[in-house]
Amino acid sequence: MKRFFKSVLFLMTISIMLISCRETTESKEGVDDMNTEMKVKDDGDKIKIKTDDEKIKIKIDEDGDVKKKVKIDD
Repeated sequence: MKRFFKSVLFLMTISIMLISCRETTESKEGVDDMNTEMKVKDDGDKIKIKTDDEKIKIKIDEDGDVKKKVKIDD
């Protein structure tokens, strides 16, 4: 019985080591392929981001309120 538990523990340890060491690649292809243009005005108070299919405008008021506008091109 001891031998069984030791072998199961050993196999679990080996399998965890193999799983944690395998190479994982995250899909970042979409980020690299995007055509992005970014403009910053007034020391970061106005930001314009333009991608292939959308335009994002971020504006910070004098009160500290953040306004965000998103326009999606179809």
